[in-house]
Amino acid sequence: MHTAHLTIDPAFRVAPVRRRTFGTFVEHLGRCVYTGIYEPGHPKADEDGFRRDVLDLTRELGVSTVRYPGGNFVSGYRWEDGVGPRERRPRRLDLAWHSTETNEVGIDEFVRWCAKAGVEPMMAVNLGTRGIEAALDLLEYCNHPSGTALSDLRAANGAKEPHGIKMWCLGNEMDAPWQTGHKTPREYGRLAAETARAMRMVDPGLELVACGSSSSSMPAFGTWEAEVLEETYDVVDYISCHAYYEEKDGDLGSFLACATDMEYFISSVVATADHVGARLKSRKKINISFDEWNIWYLSRFQNAAPPVDWPIAPPLLEDHYHLADAVAFGGLLITLLRNSDRVTAASLAQLVNVIAPIMTEPGRRAWRQTTFHPFAQASSLAAGDVLRVEQVSPMYETAEYGEVPLLHAVATHDGEATTLFAINRSTDQPLSLRIDARALGGARIVEATTLTDSDVYARNTADDPDRIAPRPNPGIQHDTMTVVLPPVSWNVIRLA
Repeated sequence: MHTAHLTIDPAFRVAPVRRRTFGTFVEHLGRCVYTGIYEPGHPKADEDGFRRDVLDLTRELGVSTVRYPGGNFVSGYRWEDGVGPRERRPRRLDLAWHSTETNEVGIDEFVRWCAKAGVEPMMAVNLGTRGIEAALDLLEYCNHPSGTALSDLRAANGAKEPHGIKMWCLGNEMDAPWQTGHKTPREYGRLAAETARAMRMVDPGLELVACGSSSSSMPAFGTWEAEVLEETYDVVDYISCHAYYEEKDGDLGSFLACATDMEYFISSVVATADHVGARLKSRKKINISFDEWNIWYLSRFQNAAPPVDWPIAPPLLEDHYHLADAVAFGGLLITLLRNSDRVTAASLAQLVNVIAPIMTEPGRRAWRQTTFHPFAQASSLAAGDVLRVEQVSPMYETAEYGEVPLLHAVATHDGEATTLFAINRSTDQPLSLRIDARALGGARIVEATTLTDSDVYARNTADDPDRIAPRPNPGIQHDTMTVVLPPVSWNVIRLA
C-alpha cells in the first residue's frame, strides 16, 4: 500500500468557491436538445415538452450555468429562426454537425427550460457567418425591457419580462479550421472588440468572453491569446479555454494524470493574459471561462464514417463512460477548483447524451453516467473558500506527462465544514492518506465516500444505472485521521 499525507489549513486560501465552476453546456448537437432536454411525446414531458426526468437529474447534478446554443453550431446559427410560432420556423442545414436543425427549440424555450432547472443561461453569439448587427439584435431581443421592435417581438412571443442574460460568449473556437467562418487572431480580435463595444452600449454590465485557443495543442496557442487580448483587453472579462481528454493506446496511467495538462493550459493562459495586461499598463485582470471541458473519445468521432444525409438529431458523440473516465474527470474538476482565483467560470460539455453525465433513451429511461457523481458531489459540497492542500505523495512515471503524484486533491472550507476531494491515480495499489487538520481545531472525519470498482472499465447502463456510484469508504481510521483510497478512485472526505 502506498502512503501519503496532506495538511489542511484555512490560511491556505486560494479564492472563494465560484458557483459558476459548476456550469454545463447545451448545444444543438446530436440528441442533446431533441430527445435530451426536449421530447414532447415522452411520458414524462411537461406542458412545454421538456423531459421532467432530465430536469430532475439536472437539478441533482447541481448545475449553475448553461452555455447555449453552441459550440460549433453557433457559428452558422440564425437566432431569429428559433423564435415565434413553431409552425413558421424554417428548417436549416447545420454545417457544424451535418444535420438538419428544425428550430423547434430556440432562445425563448431555452430560457424557459433554464428557469425550470434553476440555472443561469449563458449565451453565445455568431461571429462566424454573422457579426455585430446580429449580436445587437439578439441582445435587444433578450434583454431590453420593452418599447422597441425586438423587445416587443419577444413579448409577443410570450416572454413579457426580459431574459436578463448577463454572460455572453463572443463566438466559439474562432481559431479552428473546422469552425464556419474561422479567422486569424487579428481578424477575430477586431471583430470581437467591436462587437463587445457595441453590446456594452446597450448594457455596460454584461460579462463578455473572448475566444481563446480551441486547445493547448493548436499551432497558434499562446500567440492567439496574446493577439486577441491586445485587441479586446479593455472590453472583455474572460478568455475561454477548451480541453478534452481520452485514454490513448491503453495508457491508463497517463490518462489518469490528464489534469496535468489542464494545469499547464490554465497557467499558460494566465501568464499570457497578465503579460498583455502589463504591456497595456492595465490593472485589470482577465479571468478564464473554461467553457468546454470533459472526457471525450474524439478519436472515435474522427474515425467514424461521415454522414451520408442531413438527419434530424442523429446520435452523435454518445460516449458511455466507465469508472476510469470518472476518476480522470474528477481530477479535472479538482484542477478547476484549485485554480478558482482565475478560473471563475466553467462549462462541462455537454449536459445530456452528447459526451454527457446524463443519458436518455427516446421515449424511455434516463440515467446517470459515472461522471455524473464527481460533478454532483463537488457542486453540492464545495462551499466557502477553496483551500490549497500541502501534500506529500508518492510519484509515478507517465509516458505523456513525466513524473506526477499519485494523489491529486483540493479542499474547501466554509467555517464549519471542510470537504476534501481526492483521487488516487495508482492503477493497482490503495493509497493510505493521513490528514493533518490541526489548524481546523479538533476537526474529525464525519464521512468519507468513494467511487470505485474492481473493474476500472465498468459502466452504468439503463439496466444497471447504479453499478458505479459513491459508497461509504470502509477504510477510515478516526484516531489517526487516515482514509484508505482504493486504486483508481474518486473520494470525498468530510471533516467537522
